[in-house]
Amino acid sequence: MAQMIHLVRHGRSAPDETRPAEEWALHPDAAAGLTALRDSGKLPVGARWFSSPEPKARATARALTGTAVGFVDGLREMTRPAQPWLGASAWSALVRRCMTEPEVPAAPGWEAAVATADRVVGAVRRIADSCPDDDVVLVGHGTAWTLVVAALTRCAPDLQAWERLRMPDHCALRVDGEVAEIVSPWGAGESVPDPY
Repeated sequence: MAQMIHLVRHGRSAPDETRPAEEWALHPDAAAGLTALRDSGKLPVGARWFSSPEPKARATARALTGTAVGFVDGLREMTRPAQPWLGASAWSALVRRCMTEPEVPAAPGWEAAVATADRVVGAVRRIADSCPDDDVVLVGHGTAWTLVVAALTRCAPDLQAWERLRMPDHCALRVDGEVAEIVSPWGAGESVPDPY
């Protein structure tokens, strides 16, 4: 029996160059995008909810559902240290490098994409296996979700889709056995591009 997995990318974050991204909160202006996604009808009623433990993901999950949310450490974003903003093109080049050279950290202190994928895809599969009769909503992060979609669809990471990601955003996958298909691509979110 097929299972629906809804991936939600967190709402607009509040970057702080003095702290690692895993500590960032939601931006004060994030509410409008979260309300639009919550009211869009794209998120299933009665699904099981799980989230990355990072503050921006936790706050996103709480804004989107009144049901219980399980916080799963394995859903964290690719680890990277605090660093000054490099500009959009340099940032894009780092992410592209981590996706095309997954064994190599894209910059000092970054987690290699292969390690991120092993951790996050493993967590997604364990969650799905723990509730096979339920749809699931997973709240997390853009780079991690790009790697998850690639692994579940058995395709290379879609860097064009990563470039189009918004905060928040949504993608739905139908998983049947070991292979998934995208039934609702990224694009449900507000028009705030991801600077990070």
